Amino acid sequence: MTGALQRALDGRIAGEVDASDRRRAEYSSDASNYRVLPAAVVFPRTDGDVAETLAFARAEGLAITARGGGTSVAGNAVGPGLVLDFSRHMNAIHEVDPELRTARVQPGVVLSTLQRAGAPHGLRFGPDPSTQNRCTLGGMIGNNACGPRAVAWGRTSDTVRESRILDGTGAERTLATDPAAVPGLAEFTRANLAVIRTELGRFERQASGYSLEHLLPERGSAVAKAFVGTEGTCGLLLEATVDLVPVPAATVLVVLGYPDMPTAADDIASIMAVRPIAVEGMDARLVDVVRRHRGGVPELPAGGGWLLIEIEGETAGQAVETAELLRNTAHAVDSRLVTDRAEAQSLWGIRADGAGLAGRTPDGRPAWPGWEDAAVPPDQLGAYLREFEQLTREHGVDGLLYGHFGDGCIHVRLDLPIADAPQRFRAFLEDAAQQVVKFGGSLSGEHGDGRARSALLRYMYSEAALAAFAGFKALFDPDDVLNPGVLVHPRPVDADLRLAGLRPLPAVGGFAFPEDGDLASAVHRCVGVGKCRADNHASGGFMCPSYQATADEKDSTRGRARVLQEVVRGALDWRSDAVAESLDLCLSCKACHSDCPAGVDMATYKSETLYRRYRGRLRPVDHYALGRLPQWLAAATRAPRLLNALSATAPLRRAGLRTAGIDPRRPIPTLADKSFRRTWRERRESLLAPKGGLGFKGASESAVPHVPGVTSASAPVSASAAAEPPILLWIDSFTDAFDPEIAWAAVRLLEGLGLTVRIPERRVCCGLTWISTGQLDGARKRLRATVDALDEHVRAGGVVVGLEPSCTAALREDLPRLLPADPRAAAVAGAVRTLSEFLESRPGWVPPDRTGHTVLVQPHCHQHAALGFAADRRIIERTGASVIEITGCCGLAGNFGMQRGHYEISVAVAGNALLPAVRDAAPETILLADGFSCRTQADQLSGRRFRHLVQFLVEP
Repeated sequence: MTGALQRALDGRIAGEVDASDRRRAEYSSDASNYRVLPAAVVFPRTDGDVAETLAFARAEGLAITARGGGTSVAGNAVGPGLVLDFSRHMNAIHEVDPELRTARVQPGVVLSTLQRAGAPHGLRFGPDPSTQNRCTLGGMIGNNACGPRAVAWGRTSDTVRESRILDGTGAERTLATDPAAVPGLAEFTRANLAVIRTELGRFERQASGYSLEHLLPERGSAVAKAFVGTEGTCGLLLEATVDLVPVPAATVLVVLGYPDMPTAADDIASIMAVRPIAVEGMDARLVDVVRRHRGGVPELPAGGGWLLIEIEGETAGQAVETAELLRNTAHAVDSRLVTDRAEAQSLWGIRADGAGLAGRTPDGRPAWPGWEDAAVPPDQLGAYLREFEQLTREHGVDGLLYGHFGDGCIHVRLDLPIADAPQRFRAFLEDAAQQVVKFGGSLSGEHGDGRARSALLRYMYSEAALAAFAGFKALFDPDDVLNPGVLVHPRPVDADLRLAGLRPLPAVGGFAFPEDGDLASAVHRCVGVGKCRADNHASGGFMCPSYQATADEKDSTRGRARVLQEVVRGALDWRSDAVAESLDLCLSCKACHSDCPAGVDMATYKSETLYRRYRGRLRPVDHYALGRLPQWLAAATRAPRLLNALSATAPLRRAGLRTAGIDPRRPIPTLADKSFRRTWRERRESLLAPKGGLGFKGASESAVPHVPGVTSASAPVSASAAAEPPILLWIDSFTDAFDPEIAWAAVRLLEGLGLTVRIPERRVCCGLTWISTGQLDGARKRLRATVDALDEHVRAGGVVVGLEPSCTAALREDLPRLLPADPRAAAVAGAVRTLSEFLESRPGWVPPDRTGHTVLVQPHCHQHAALGFAADRRIIERTGASVIEITGCCGLAGNFGMQRGHYEISVAVAGNALLPAVRDAAPETILLADGFSCRTQADQLSGRRFRHLVQFLVEP
């Protein structure tokens, strides 16, 4: 789309139009295998904007594709021409009527938002797909979404009472139960009664094609319901009135174990006899993936596959009674009743993350959608699964199985050879389509046909049915403006594949990607499930802080991955403005690395991209100022008082910060009068002696210097402790220069255990600031020096205890990926511990009693992502204190919040979780944050001081 055309449309609507390369890349894919670059993306604000955009598209000969959360896995939400994103502005809930049990909503409303609006009235929307915290009602209506509880409350089509739409001609129509709303519809229905009655609506999950059965007089001539599942091919939704259902009074979860998934499917009749509200299946291999990803799962009964069955009752006792009846009548090999809500939610979380977690086969190969959504009548499910297993073996493909077993709908992602053999991809889909039809099934059970299955409808339907589909679309969209290539006149299933022809990306000396092979494969980990667009704070997630602040796809992990996918395929240059804009607001917090079910690690991808972008070129000044901060801090610690005085002079501070590319509104943290290394040297100079040739400075031979507010915990070295290797305390640049009292508190604690504490003889560095700015050659240089300094200690069986989470995470995770050829690097990384991990390994250590205290703790993002916070939580709980855990990034995130141009976003991110938590904390609440950036942000924005965990453990 030319700039002139963009300007022409931009002047006609209140919303925004964006035809930039970056924006087109962000919207080129949904959660499917397909890539179609749009001409432009439109963010309508009003019904009038939608009408104007459609009129403009018709005049210019452009197609229109509607989009909500972009979580469609069949390629329903990508297309040429104009993509309309309804989620940005048209996301209002106009009304919730508790008496009629209805809601009137705009298409961009996120399902979880509607659920929250209904909750005060004891109501909810029935269908609840696993993407409910980011999928929109418009998208659910487009695809006829279902979810686990559709077995009790039906599909989206069962909920829609009325829809207001624009058809493909631009006419506004209100659809309910009157065929006259669409000229010619009544005549069309009469002409096609035979084919509709014989081929459509045969079982509940027959989602492929148009659901014309709702037009039948005996079904109430429900035009609004027939419109559901048309995948944006018949109209643009402006508003819908949907039914709500009462929230169950009480529920319990029954987990049944079976030898395998086909055997579990054979037992569906027994399970449905108790009228459950959800019946979900998942096999053991999927659970194994979750264990590796999360580090553990709740207890499951014996078996190679499980059914999760939710039972409701008027009371908890009634629900348990029904659950026990099920346990006695089901043919499972083992079972478990789960009444604890948190544990049940954790088990459901395994299933909810299935789409992303199943993106890798058990042996680590990428797995893709395309045949992830087939459904058969439930009484055929066991037989179908057995033959499906045989089919996958014949085609040499593998994947992880899960799905809505109560409805006969199966999800599986397979390692189909899309990149190098799309013809084999097509051959498998054709065989799979014929197989599911053999069992009376449907190509799609809830996701729609999209680009993935529309061309396969010929295997499922007669020519007469396909002609009826074409005739139905023509009544709404005679010129094929809306989502062309889907359902009617379909594109081939192997056209527009995102991975087809993708070549390996040559390494240039940056990161190693051992699990993916190269950066090209790594960025394609993003399959588009869109969890980065969800507010995950309630479930303990940190991803994606900048998107939470801006609600712009540009700032989601998925949006950035889409741009980088265009780069690695050669469509965009590393040095393009599109890449710079895309990565600009990435905080490198690493939260996506743990929170994204597909394991996307945008912080690493950003670092690698910056490395490639600036190789052999001058960098932005802040890369030198902040990226090499440890060098400047080492020099600053020689004259801290002078530098503190200079930074306290406002004009000098502002001028210096501007020159360094730092936002002048940022205060400069105060340097300690004496660095930790200096006081360590001064207090032990008389006893300084290398021990055993290890090259470390000993500390245990003399008293630790007094630190205000810290009591001595020193103790003589016991015989057993003396036999242990010394503990190497990693002294990071931030602790050394700004907070040496933290390191001294750690020395007191460790010596109180009778241990010998050492620090590296030479000043060494984890390279974190070089890594975050993409100066990977500089990072490697420092990490080599670190390995040289720590190797002998590690080979002697010693451990390295870190105090700063970001530096500890860099040693644990980035070190072996930047020095993959050095076996010592992996050994050093394996020896690194957080303080809490180390303390938990000491069976004799007893934490101090802090009973009666309340602790508000801000976990560092890198700790959350790479190290885990569980050990810290357990340590605090063992003190008897009550723990309130902030879930969300502080917003400073190392150099990000310091860089010029990021201040507002940094503050906005802090406003998501950190600042509200601090405001709500009582004055006597103990505030803890191990991360220097977290403490700095809290201090600067709230005025309240956070302390390190080790200070909490040693202070009286």
